Amino acid sequence: MPGTERIAHWTPGDHILWRYRGHAPDPSGGSVHICRPVTVVEDTDELLAVWMAPGTECVKPVLADGTPVHQEPLATRYTAPRTTARARWFGTGVLKLARPGEPWSVWLFWERGWRFKNWYVNLEEPHARWAGGVDSEDHFLDIAVHPDRSWHWLDEDEFAEAQRVGLMNAEKAQGVREAGQAAVEAIRAWKAPFCAGWEDWRPDPAWRVPRLPADWGRTAVQVTS
Repeated sequence: MPGTERIAHWTPGDHILWRYRGHAPDPSGGSVHICRPVTVVEDTDELLAVWMAPGTECVKPVLADGTPVHQEPLATRYTAPRTTARARWFGTGVLKLARPGEPWSVWLFWERGWRFKNWYVNLEEPHARWAGGVDSEDHFLDIAVHPDRSWHWLDEDEFAEAQRVGLMNAEKAQGVREAGQAAVEAIRAWKAPFCAGWEDWRPDPAWRVPRLPADWGRTAVQVTS
C-alpha cells in the first residue's frame, strides 16, 4: 500500500515514541504536540504495552509564553496561542496498554513504593503504528478507575469546551461518548486489561530510560504489522 511500510512486532526492551497530534487545523495534517519516549513491554496482535519511566524527557504543549496549559482559564485554554516544550516526567512511571483498533488506551499509575493507585482510561483515536512508534489524537474525555472497581468520568468540562470552540463536531463527540460507554461496560464487566493483573507488573531493572530524539516530531510513515 502506498505510504505504508511493514515491520515486525517490537521486542520487549525496544524504545519507541508514543505521540499525540494537536487538535488545531494544520495544512500538513496535524503536527505532533505530545511525544513520550517509552520502552516496549509487550507487542502482540492483541496488545501493545509500554513503560514510561520516571524522569523521561518528553515534549508537551504549553502556551506561547511558556505557561502550563492547565493554568490557562478553560474559556481560552484551547484558543490561546501554543507552542511545545521539553520537560521531564515527574513522579512515578506509567504503564500504558493499547489494543489495536480500540479508541482508548489504559494507563496504570502507582504511588511511590509501588503501591497501586489507579487505572486511567484515555479516550483517543485508535493508534496508528509507524516505524518509530505510535500516533494518536486525544479526545479530551477520560475515565478514572480505582482498585475497588469504582470509576468516574474525568475532564467533562474540557470535552464540552473543545466542542464549543470547534475542535470537535457533534458527530465526533457522539462517537467519543459511545467509545466511553463501551469502556465503561468493560469496566463494569471487569474485562481485560483490568482483570489481567498488570498492577503487579514491574519493569526490568536493567532497562535504561529512553532518550528523546532530536527529530521527535518527524512525519510518520504508517506501517502494517
